Amino acid sequence: MGEKPDLQRKFDDIASFVEKQGCGSTTVREILAKKPAMTWVIPPGATVFEALLMMSERNVGALVVVEGGQVVGMISERDYARKVILIGKSSRETHVSEIMSSPVVTIDPETTVAHCMELMTGKFIRHLPVVEFGILAGCVSIGDVVKTLIAEQGRRISQFENYIHGNYPV
Repeated sequence: MGEKPDLQRKFDDIASFVEKQGCGSTTVREILAKKPAMTWVIPPGATVFEALLMMSERNVGALVVVEGGQVVGMISERDYARKVILIGKSSRETHVSEIMSSPVVTIDPETTVAHCMELMTGKFIRHLPVVEFGILAGCVSIGDVVKTLIAEQGRRISQFENYIHGNYPV
């Protein structure tokens, strides 16, 4: 009779120990809470040179283009390489509005990282501006999404390992 509880414990439901949420369930709101509050923006009338200078100074690969408080585009180093330098334009004479990616795919803070990954891979984009109540709330990059997915997987693996080794709550 003493073995029965131990035997029963061996076959406990793993779902009672391992989080039921799957990988990719973290929300963008949770990502933004861990990032610096500043999102770098630039107006569409700025020159591409000014945008490149800002990206270099801030060590970022893209800027959100904002006009009248609304997100109207994105400009990235890739836009510069493909739409300015390769076709012989001048970054000092070309305006951001001429090369920015628009319309922009935006997300809200409750979007999951799984959905972000789906959007980014499906639309070949690396940055997603986050808009809440019509106002820019931040921006997530493919790096933010991948880092979050890796952290989620690490937590789940640790939970499985603890379960396998019997290190779970009684």
